[in-house]
Amino acid sequence: MHWDFINVSGPHGGVTEGPAWDGEALLFTHIPASRILRYDPLTRLTTVFRENTNHANGLMFDKQGRLFGCEGGGRRIVRYEPDGKTTVIVEKFEGKRLNMPNDLAIDDKGRIWFTDPWYEGAAGPQSLDRSRMELDHESVYRLDPQKDGTWKIARATFDTTRPNGLLFSLDHKTLFVAQSGRKPEEKRQLRAYPVKPDGSLGTMKVLHEFGEWRGIDGMVLDTDGNIVATAGQVEGGPGPSIYVFAPDGTVIQRYPMSVDRPTNCSFGGPGLRTLYVTTIDGFLFRVNTERQGRIWFPPLK
Repeated sequence: MHWDFINVSGPHGGVTEGPAWDGEALLFTHIPASRILRYDPLTRLTTVFRENTNHANGLMFDKQGRLFGCEGGGRRIVRYEPDGKTTVIVEKFEGKRLNMPNDLAIDDKGRIWFTDPWYEGAAGPQSLDRSRMELDHESVYRLDPQKDGTWKIARATFDTTRPNGLLFSLDHKTLFVAQSGRKPEEKRQLRAYPVKPDGSLGTMKVLHEFGEWRGIDGMVLDTDGNIVATAGQVEGGPGPSIYVFAPDGTVIQRYPMSVDRPTNCSFGGPGLRTLYVTTIDGFLFRVNTERQGRIWFPPLK
């Protein structure tokens, strides 16, 4: 089976990321410009949705349609309000500044989970200096909403280095995490962590090993519970691709891409059957698929 990827926006120059469907159009981040862009498939126009986002990366809507983002340069998780204001959800753990929040997932209890790696150069010039890290680990965190509107942070992983994309299984009993190391000694794996009743994570299982070449960056779930993920690079290995993994890690399909290093993907369009893909060089692609996305917002009718 072949997927016909069509470039619908860009290249914008520098990394695009964080695709999130708002019900009518596709929001995505242009990291080096600290902007969120909005692609309208009806007009085929891309407009600026929001500026001054502190090198925002991952975006996600919750069930209520509220937009949350990972501001890597601001080293914080935020909520973007309809009136243009920005609400800071969290920016510290145990009194120390976060690293570089990268991507997030929201579970069926409304808890926000996010990855906090440090990728040199991924959030402006200041991010080139790894000595600016205040924490001595790169972890996944859970944010629990409190009755007073605040959020309580808890560290969820203790075995990750540069965790990247993350995603929940259909029943929310498993958290999939992309362990996306850059150094040879760091792993590049698709991992599955069982979620315990108290919100902590159990012992992880490696579902797929990518070896020395680039592993998963971002991923999204379909309604069959399969993981649709961006991975690979022109430099070597299978090359830049969209993978479809079964929940147990079996590779169901791999769709090669003609551009280097796809960064993230999400479903949108009528019936959530269009897959949108961002890339390292600032493209936004779309492809019509036989799959249907599982995202919180907007709900399928």
